[in-house]
Amino acid sequence: MHLAFDIFQGVGVAAAVGIRPFLPALAAGALGAGDVEIHFDHTDFSFLQSAPFLLAMAVCAIALALLERRAPAERLERGLGGLILAATSLALGALFFAGSLSRGHYVVWPGIVGGVLCALVGIAATRPLLVRARARLGGDAALLPVFAEGIALLVAVLSVLAPPVGPIVVLLLLWLVWAGRSRERQKYAGLRILR
Repeated sequence: MHLAFDIFQGVGVAAAVGIRPFLPALAAGALGAGDVEIHFDHTDFSFLQSAPFLLAMAVCAIALALLERRAPAERLERGLGGLILAATSLALGALFFAGSLSRGHYVVWPGIVGGVLCALVGIAATRPLLVRARARLGGDAALLPVFAEGIALLVAVLSVLAPPVGPIVVLLLLWLVWAGRSRERQKYAGLRILR
């Protein structure tokens, strides 16, 4: 049962950092530091709950929020900014999933692979959704990043406190990916008919 809960926690936290990288990582690390349903003590991943790591996540979350206020969101999501954010999400997802397995003294490489995949699902589900929402809202989209941060934070905390939430969230994210792709196919089919 412990292995299943460790996997579920890893799945949920990795998906959360796929949605937004820094605040969920800060929350999961802080819960680990407080020994609240998760910890990384006496593992190779103990740095995930260390003060320097938590401070770095807080600084990065603030820096991202400031960048999003000053720079157009499209520029941050595409090009080098989007690539850096995606790579950070994938790395954090791998670390937290592997750390979750490591605390139970299980083999960690499946956590690295699983963490990357779960973070990738989070990215694939939310980035296109945010782009579509931003296009519809236009100038009223200023609170969209705050909403995304809140969802990601909630997913991370719930995944730690109630581990079965993790797989449920990943299934919901996979449904969002499928629904988004279906919508795109319908859009292109409609364009072909107009020709």
